[in-house]
Amino acid sequence: MSELLQINSEAPDFSLTAFNGETINLKDFRGKKNVILVFYPKNNTPG
Repeated sequence: MSELLQINSEAPDFSLTAFNGETINLKDFRGKKNVILVFYPKNNTPG
């Protein structure tokens, strides 16, 4: 089971594939920029 993040805690490092096929790594932004993570559910799904 995944551990929940606490407010103001650092997000764990992860990778994802952008819409253009490029791999994005969170570690590439550490210490350089403010990052806002938004997880959007697939269109027309409940929730």
